[in-house]
Amino acid sequence: MSNSVLLGLSGSLRREATNSKLMREAARLFAPAEFVEGDLNLPLFDADDEERDGIPVVVQALADQIAAADAIVISTPEYNKGPSGVLKNALDWVSRTSGNPWKNKPLAVMSATAGRAGGERAQMILRGFMVPFQPRLIAGPELHLADSSNQFDEAGHLLSDRYAATLQQLIDNLRAEVELTQHTEKN
Repeated sequence: MSNSVLLGLSGSLRREATNSKLMREAARLFAPAEFVEGDLNLPLFDADDEERDGIPVVVQALADQIAAADAIVISTPEYNKGPSGVLKNALDWVSRTSGNPWKNKPLAVMSATAGRAGGERAQMILRGFMVPFQPRLIAGPELHLADSSNQFDEAGHLLSDRYAATLQQLIDNLRAEVELTQHTEKN
């Protein structure tokens, strides 16, 4: 697994976003692996712009990161009962690149929000968004981090043993899927 590449995508652009913290905590638990953070600060998708200018370089770079990754983690906030527009915009743009970089990629999704449901609706909707891309979506356990601004210590580690155990199991399941995928590709 030390040669694995883990790509992390946070649905929030905020510098101190708890979804970015959760994504980085997942990467720490997944180690050893090369961890790459994808940049979702993309132009808004506009088919007229695409027709005139083609796929933006930053979008193609993200698609290439997805294609190169052995596994992906996505952490989404919940805005107005759904995933962030930033995340949806990135998914829409990547869908316009050639091929399907998501196909058969082991993928774990999680959510962190200020609310008490921890982004449950956003995560459910995100799972639906991913269906057309055909990743190897890890079924669970689902991690819905509630009251997220109070859930991390100064080092960025989860404070709650319950949340930490859930994240560890999700990452263990992701790692097992990567190993299965690598074994299948060798045979």
